[in-house]
Amino acid sequence: MTGDDDLVAAGTPIDLDNCAREPIHIPGSVQPRGVLVVVGEPDFQIRQVSANVADVLGRAAEDVLGRHLSALMGADQSAKLATAASVVGDLHRRNPVECVLDVAGTARPFDAILHREAGGILLVELEIAYGERPYSFPNTYAAVRSSVEELNRAVGLTDLYGVTTRAVRELTGFDRVMIYRYDEEYNGEVVAECKREDLNSFLGLHYPATDIPAQARALYEKNWLRLISDVDYTPAPLVPALDPAGGGPLDLTHATLRSVSPIHLEYLRNMGVHASMSISLLRHGRLWGLIACHHYAGPHLPPYGARAAAEFLGSTLSLRLVDQFEDDRLHKRLAAQAVLAKLATATLDTGRPLATALLAGPDLLDLVPADGVVVDIEGRRRVSGSVPPPEVVSAVVEWTRGGADGIAHTESLHAALPGLERDASSAAGALVLSLPDGQYIAWFRREALHSVDWGGDPHNKAIAVGEGDEVRLSPRKSFERWREIVRDRSAPWMQTEIESADAMRHHLVETLYHRTSGALRVAEMVQRSLMPKSIPVLADWELSAHYEPAAGDRLGGDWYDAFELRDGRLVVVVGDVAGHGVTVAGTMAQLRNALRAHLFAGAAPDEAVRRLNEFDVHLLSGAFATVLVARIDLTSGRVEATAAGHLMPYLTNSASLATAAPIRLSPPIGVNGASYTRSEFTVEAGHGLVMFSDGLVERRGGVIDDGLDLLAATLGRQPQRDASSIWAAMAAGHTDDDVTVVALRRR
Repeated sequence: MTGDDDLVAAGTPIDLDNCAREPIHIPGSVQPRGVLVVVGEPDFQIRQVSANVADVLGRAAEDVLGRHLSALMGADQSAKLATAASVVGDLHRRNPVECVLDVAGTARPFDAILHREAGGILLVELEIAYGERPYSFPNTYAAVRSSVEELNRAVGLTDLYGVTTRAVRELTGFDRVMIYRYDEEYNGEVVAECKREDLNSFLGLHYPATDIPAQARALYEKNWLRLISDVDYTPAPLVPALDPAGGGPLDLTHATLRSVSPIHLEYLRNMGVHASMSISLLRHGRLWGLIACHHYAGPHLPPYGARAAAEFLGSTLSLRLVDQFEDDRLHKRLAAQAVLAKLATATLDTGRPLATALLAGPDLLDLVPADGVVVDIEGRRRVSGSVPPPEVVSAVVEWTRGGADGIAHTESLHAALPGLERDASSAAGALVLSLPDGQYIAWFRREALHSVDWGGDPHNKAIAVGEGDEVRLSPRKSFERWREIVRDRSAPWMQTEIESADAMRHHLVETLYHRTSGALRVAEMVQRSLMPKSIPVLADWELSAHYEPAAGDRLGGDWYDAFELRDGRLVVVVGDVAGHGVTVAGTMAQLRNALRAHLFAGAAPDEAVRRLNEFDVHLLSGAFATVLVARIDLTSGRVEATAAGHLMPYLTNSASLATAAPIRLSPPIGVNGASYTRSEFTVEAGHGLVMFSDGLVERRGGVIDDGLDLLAATLGRQPQRDASSIWAAMAAGHTDDDVTVVALRRR
């Protein structure tokens, strides 16, 4: 919808270059079939009046401006309007107020149409009431009542359209009455008409969205009926041009006399139309289409009552269209839900790959009709039907990545991916579901060649017209049937199909979660089985270990190890493979076993870590990990240690803060050609060594230094804590990663 900031300034000359930004709601003038009076409330002082007030009512504008409404209408009639306007809120149901005004000594009947605007403004439109007022005799009521009954009995859209066009033509007397329906891009199609017999038919013709610009469609959603009684009228400007109180142009969105765009008038003249009327058809407040009325024999002014009755029929048709639409959609949804339920049941079989279950009977092509579908789930890629080559599928799937809803669709891959080389016979449109971890389902539809009959060439929206020495743009003059063959587009993806696909996506996300959770539980069991079943019990040392998996079934890569060598020394290891998941757990198991083998064979910590890094780089594709290895002489307390990218352990004693062990940091595991250093220090009697993974000290939204400081203070207060109590003191519900703690204390 066009915003006011996008519109050209009021009074700017309008042509096809700027008509899409014309401020049609503030034209500053009215159609001269009536007089517009702008009255302030509650004093009923006239603030503005249309310049044709002298022609219609025999009063000069300067004689009534600034005076009470009675100066224009007389005391009795102005009091009648004031009574009608005393109702709070919408005045629509009070219209028209029947008045009799003195015009040059002659009593003339008028219809007064009231509308209240913000800022204490009352719009009073005075139309001459020609002939009998339709609401004053029963025939109009009978016509409306019988038409409504026919609408209620109608079966299907064709019947609804036919009843409405016939009834509106009988009520208003227009030469042609059409139902004009919009598509998703606001191109229009004539889906029904009732016309004079000698006129050529417009039924089935299409019209481009530019024929009715966006700001006009937005106005049609607010004011449901618009009448142009004579396309050759001379606009009557408002006097004064700007509201004297507000200083701006008057919003005439709801005025029945509102002057219309000169481009639209020229458009109608080019069609041979002398008078027109349109009634909005709405669905859930959005413009769905129009009842469009044309008159060719000359100016045409249906009485206000007949127009109101036609508007009522339009509202009734809108409600019936919504009912019909919802009924059709309900049947499609029920059918789709039946297929979805069978597919959902098939995916519950955990012993069956999801890709296989989704392409059995019924399959995804029963859920969303298409020429082919590609399923890439759980590492399996399956295809059913006709689909484009893998490189095209990959490009289309990549195009959909990053969408907030996890679903994307297009009827024209040519427009969505203009640089993609593909064969439209296998892929003109696509609908893609994005699933976790790069998985996806992609439906493809081939090109659906079809013809569209336009009312004139839609690509020739403007023609050059010479005017003296100037050339300007004007609306097209040809409205002959023009047939276009539409290429490189698939059949559209219906809303019910998109909803079905989205429901399938939600189900699959949940199914994948449960399947992955089961696999993670198995992997966690494997991971726990790789942890030492027991750790050495030492004579003069206390050794304890604690492992805590991450919350939310996020399997991590932490591990620890502790064993005695044949010469009596103790080896303690803490490691952490980057990432989470089953693959990480598998990598952890391989690194743990390889390192254990090197250390048990007698390699010093630095040499064992060097060999581990070579193993990782060459056989594990450089998986990233950190590791801390300590080899301890249990008699002397002498420690040889190597830290490969790992956090330094803490030495505990009687001090208030634990201190980091004096170990030089080396590169982590996974760095090609890295070298590793060995550091040595001693754990004195009564002191301890605490090794840990980063999950113990990391906090969401915090810095790791704060966690390290907290750990140092915690160990300082109670240096004799075992590994489990250290974890308990640090956790407090704040640890998001898996945690490993190994505590060693010399008695």
